[in-house]
Amino acid sequence: MGLLTSSTEYSTNEHMSELAAAKQVYSIIIPTFRRCQDLCNCLDLLAPYFAPTDHQYNGLCIEVVVSDDARENELRVLLNQRYPWCRYVEGPARGPAANRNHGARESHGEWIVFTDDDCLPQPGWIEAFATFADQCDVMEGKTSPEGQRSRLDEECPSNENGGFLWSCNFAIRREAFFFLNGFNEDFPAPAMEDVEFRKRLEKSDLRLKFVSTAQVNHPWRRRKGFSFLRAKSKSIAIYVRLHPETIVDFSLRAQIVRLLVSLRLNIKYIKANFIFRGIFRQILLDIYSSVSAWHAVRRVRLNMVDEDCVI
Repeated sequence: MGLLTSSTEYSTNEHMSELAAAKQVYSIIIPTFRRCQDLCNCLDLLAPYFAPTDHQYNGLCIEVVVSDDARENELRVLLNQRYPWCRYVEGPARGPAANRNHGARESHGEWIVFTDDDCLPQPGWIEAFATFADQCDVMEGKTSPEGQRSRLDEECPSNENGGFLWSCNFAIRREAFFFLNGFNEDFPAPAMEDVEFRKRLEKSDLRLKFVSTAQVNHPWRRRKGFSFLRAKSKSIAIYVRLHPETIVDFSLRAQIVRLLVSLRLNIKYIKANFIFRGIFRQILLDIYSSVSAWHAVRRVRLNMVDEDCVI
């Protein structure tokens, strides 16, 4: 694999020349916002790609772009000193979707690879994507939980068998990403931009492949509270407006099924691990999430009916 050198004497011009000469360039985009230690943990796992030797191999080249929505000079200095192969850019400070889009625009690779600042790329991550690069336009990587779940109200965006295209682990051809106009930046809550991006991808002719060997691990996180779920319900309403055929996915019946599935999984986890912490908060958040999403989509449905009547 062609790797960029970690030498501090490696200039921008040399960097650009190597990118231009490489047959395949993979630009790793990492949006960040005040997660310095998590980001360092992520970059430490990418450091082997930038060893000072064997930086050219089979014409493959890698760059890392960190787009910082906090715009902290301390982080810029830290990256320059500790990770000189990592390019720091100031983010637009309009949320993770806009930050990813900005990082993609600042990159130079034929392939754009997304991960998050709290993710832990596993050995062989980029090599696994490169193996299948000639067979598809988009590659969905495997996302696995990192560590043990300690509470019932913790969550992790795992993707063990494909089907989710979480932005913490996928690769896409540059022309394909901009053909799809990147991530939608209009959602008030993060995560729905991933779902909406995949929906547009499904409606296109682009070829998608799940690559199980391209793995990152994601830590468990406490679920966000009611204010986030209110913003998420607004995001779901926007999503349904954009893709009306998905309205059935948020019907009252669908929400009840989700609640029952979540309850069954929680009971199963309790039996297997004897962990009860966070169970009441988990149930409350599940109920509130389902009810608020159903109400938001119901309003969209009623507005659609009114618009049809006017027409």
